[in-house]
Amino acid sequence: MSAVLAAHVQDYLRLRRALGFKLNFEGQVLPQFVAYLDAAGLETVTVEAAVAWTRLSVGAQPVTLSHRLGAVRGFARYLATIDPATQIPPTGLFGKQQRRTPYIYSPQEIGRLLAAAGRLRPPLRAATYETLLGLLAVSGMRIGEARRLLRGDVDLTEGVIRIRHTKFDRDRLVPLHPSATKALRGYAARRDRLCPQPRTESFFIASVGTGLAHSSVHATFSSLLDSAGLPTAAGDRPRIHDLRHSLVVNTLIDWQRDGTDIAARLPVLSTYLGHISPASTYWYFSAVPELMQLAAAGLERRSGSRS
Repeated sequence: MSAVLAAHVQDYLRLRRALGFKLNFEGQVLPQFVAYLDAAGLETVTVEAAVAWTRLSVGAQPVTLSHRLGAVRGFARYLATIDPATQIPPTGLFGKQQRRTPYIYSPQEIGRLLAAAGRLRPPLRAATYETLLGLLAVSGMRIGEARRLLRGDVDLTEGVIRIRHTKFDRDRLVPLHPSATKALRGYAARRDRLCPQPRTESFFIASVGTGLAHSSVHATFSSLLDSAGLPTAAGDRPRIHDLRHSLVVNTLIDWQRDGTDIAARLPVLSTYLGHISPASTYWYFSAVPELMQLAAAGLERRSGSRS
């Protein structure tokens, strides 16, 4: 029985990955779930078994439990088209997950963050993090995309970055402002001088000449928040990903100030961020006071012109 369900899992993963979904988490946990069903002597997915397996993650936060059960739910929906006895776990069993309010960095705060990164030791570590965070701030790239950049992906002559195998497995080109290209060119020269024989082809490297590890990046960023004097309370602690949110919000603020037709320009921003459609970009909108004031003023001007 487990071989049959295991084969269905692989078919499910193969099908969805062909549509552009990576499903790294699902690829890890669904085989574990099938093994649990096999040990329990069950031949298909039931709600009771799905919930019981989900709860095996002792001490996990509700969001983690929701992700585990969500992986099973997606597979169960697929399996139900093959086996009518399949039960699909309902949503909301572990509470409604609230969107975390992003922290919108001001230009001054970004400047303090980069200055703190520039004070790191040794010098290569300082250069790497100052440039990495600067790139995230001006491009809106995801941290994983920046970490995975290879030297050949960064065209320092044309000022264009190629991001490969990103979310939904869609490659994209990210054109840079000349000032950003200049900063990357300066980093590359300093990187090669400080580490002439790296052990990786990664564009951004650690002080030991290897690529940047996910855990190290986030630990360093956490320390930089303190050095930069940014909020560090548990509920308000800024994240690296909030630099992406900040780019979107600050771009909207600039467009409002300039009187730009936002609806016309939004598809451009959406493409730049690597979104499938502008609908995905709306997730990054935050009603910060300055943006709302500018939007209200613009609405008032338009209303006045029609009266």
